[in-house]
Amino acid sequence: MKRPNWFQVSAEGAKAVGALHHYVTTGTALPPDLIHLVFLRASQLNGCAHCIDIHTRDLIKTGMTIDKIVLVPVWEEAQYLFSDRERAALAWTEEVTRVSETHASDDAYCAALSVFGEKDLVDLTLVIAAMNAINRMGISFRMKPLAKA
Repeated sequence: MKRPNWFQVSAEGAKAVGALHHYVTTGTALPPDLIHLVFLRASQLNGCAHCIDIHTRDLIKTGMTIDKIVLVPVWEEAQYLFSDRERAALAWTEEVTRVSETHASDDAYCAALSVFGEKDLVDLTLVIAAMNAINRMGISFRMKPLAKA
């Protein structure tokens, strides 16, 4: 079954989501490689092929190595590849993306806060929320990855 292009069907909705995406990618003090790392991990957790494809490509453009990118799903086993800040962002991404299970626990919040501080943690949470919203639209309307066979 073919599903509509949600950008075209709801241009105003797409504009609203786009405004949040624009803020998190240009209006925070978070570096682009960290933002795309969070985008990738949230997309992996949600199973959005389109977004996994895009943010893997974005991370390559930032200079992140393929060795590191392919180990993002198992970052806890390959912690030595990730900085303290990256590990904290990945842990908080998992906590917030799985909020129905985790309820954004106090322990996880305190751990993330100790690394990011209030403003950056709020912005990081907006990054996660933006990608979760985009994933839900991409999956629901079957956006295809750019990858070719």
